[in-house]
Amino acid sequence: MMNEYIRKINYYETDKMGIVHHSNYVRIMEEARIDFLEKLGYSHEKLESEGFYSPVVAVSCKYKKPLNFPDEVRVITSVKSCNGVGFVFAYEIYKEDELMFCGTSEHCITSTDYRIVRIKNEFPQFYNALCENIK
Repeated sequence: MMNEYIRKINYYETDKMGIVHHSNYVRIMEEARIDFLEKLGYSHEKLESEGFYSPVVAVSCKYKKPLNFPDEVRVITSVKSCNGVGFVFAYEIYKEDELMFCGTSEHCITSTDYRIVRIKNEFPQFYNALCENIK
């Protein structure tokens, strides 16, 4: 499954040059990832109620062209990979039909005491849902 998330760029997300500050792309990625997981049936509330957290362990970003206020963007989110311990989301941000940004975020699952969990064994429903949606 690829998820499409639409949002408008806010004025406060821009810098003195009038373009979206590089740090705000990570926030946009998070919004799109949360939207993807909710549509998959695994909101953060559900993960936490099951006793799991999903921390970010790495982020990669490629800024192709700048975004400005008040651009409307389309974020395509997909699962890039998933193994028994971690998984990677891929993001593409488009303004109209032009690719403006691409990036990834790498995650693991931990218990509420921050112990890394083998999701394949301890949370197989979530693991299977992720694996079924690898693009």
